[in-house]
Amino acid sequence: DVLLCINTAAKIEDEQRMRYKPELYFKSPAEMQEIFRDFPEAITNTLEIADRCNLEIEFGKSKYPEYPVPEGKTREGYLCELCYKGLGERYGERATKDHELIKRLDYEIDVLKRTGFISYILIVWDFIHFAKEKGIPVGPGRGSAAGSIVAYVLGITDIDPLQYGLIFERFLNPDRISPPDIDVDFCEARRGEVLEYVRQKYGERRVAQIITFGRLKARSVVRDVARVMGLSVRDGDRIAKMIPNELNITLSSAAERNPELKRAVATEPQTKQLMQHAMALEGLSRGAGVHAAGVVISDRDLSDYVPLCRDVKGNDIVSQYAMNPLNDLGLLKMDFLGLKTLTVIEDTVNLIRKAQPKFEIKDISLNDQKTFDLYNRGETIGLFQMESGGITSVSKQFDVRKLDDIIALIALYRPGPMELIGDYIKRKKGLTKIRYEHPLLEEICADTYGVMIYQEQVMAAASKLGGYSMGQADLLRRAMGKKDKEK
Repeated sequence: DVLLCINTAAKIEDEQRMRYKPELYFKSPAEMQEIFRDFPEAITNTLEIADRCNLEIEFGKSKYPEYPVPEGKTREGYLCELCYKGLGERYGERATKDHELIKRLDYEIDVLKRTGFISYILIVWDFIHFAKEKGIPVGPGRGSAAGSIVAYVLGITDIDPLQYGLIFERFLNPDRISPPDIDVDFCEARRGEVLEYVRQKYGERRVAQIITFGRLKARSVVRDVARVMGLSVRDGDRIAKMIPNELNITLSSAAERNPELKRAVATEPQTKQLMQHAMALEGLSRGAGVHAAGVVISDRDLSDYVPLCRDVKGNDIVSQYAMNPLNDLGLLKMDFLGLKTLTVIEDTVNLIRKAQPKFEIKDISLNDQKTFDLYNRGETIGLFQMESGGITSVSKQFDVRKLDDIIALIALYRPGPMELIGDYIKRKKGLTKIRYEHPLLEEICADTYGVMIYQEQVMAAASKLGGYSMGQADLLRRAMGKKDKEK
């Protein structure tokens, strides 16, 4: 009843509000037989229909579309051709003389072949290639894909993984095969063009956006229940603020963690009733929406694998399964992120070209002191990921002198590493002695003053200290990220 009030923006005390009928529950077999006593065949027919249903859901088998290569070529051969062409474009003479470079590329291609993700990487290359051909701004790369030299030479990313010490096994681990994940940023204003290209290429019935389910989480469910119970916004907010502001906190653990909340539940009947309702509803789906970036692509009509629906506006086709179940089914999931920053950059470049027609953003120096001074003065409004008051304050203390300082700043300013910020700044400024937990960590953590802030450093340390392969080190990294003590 409380959930119905939340969904209909009503209060429990409202006389004219929608209500559930008393019979809204699953009836027992005896009740159904009594209701249909004049039509007993209705009962037997229901059972017969149920017996005829035979749904088998196939998990784990790839249902990726096969990338259509030019006539007379194989997918593996076409990928190698594109990679070696891109290698020459990215590295020049080094592409023919640097054996370590060639060895790394061949290793990555081999892993892609063995794990069955050749089509996957070609599909991503294809729609990014389309976007760039059409002048649609594409981000330089984010996440684990930046660790792949294949992605770099294909133009999927614009970050040299060798220059920044990025590790391929974070992207695709041969020791534990799971679908790689490439998130791609597109100009917000033209993201739809790329989506339409993919629909036309693979078939409209094989491409859909992905549903999301909003959940009633600890603080929000308390505020919602308080509202439908008729409490003032102030009272609801008072109780909600007693819940620790931590990721994935639950109401039961919040009551144990905060004595003030525990006391309020014990001494205030209204708060006790509110918490009882809230704990019953916590974690339930509040409603369905469309994932801001997620797109699913299949090797055949999607309705052969998953139920589909229309979005709220009745326009786009949306899967009725969320992200994780789609992965479990072996369907190809992509993130097409619309990023306003790319639109702003493109507009800025176009304005500059009115005065300097040959201007290219890639020609801008990455060692510009005037730019670093902006960070040190805290003038970061309009800078991607740098606009919050908290990170601006840290930026002013950070003494930014090079690009690596900006990378470290953004990596540190997130839950977990944030507690290391003070120590990092002191070490960087020479106010505290740089210490290494083990002498072998010096070559791994020297650039970050002995503080381990990157996941690549965790993997390198596991390899150096524990003799792990990079694949095994990646499994350790994943377990640490999920705080899985057993793994």
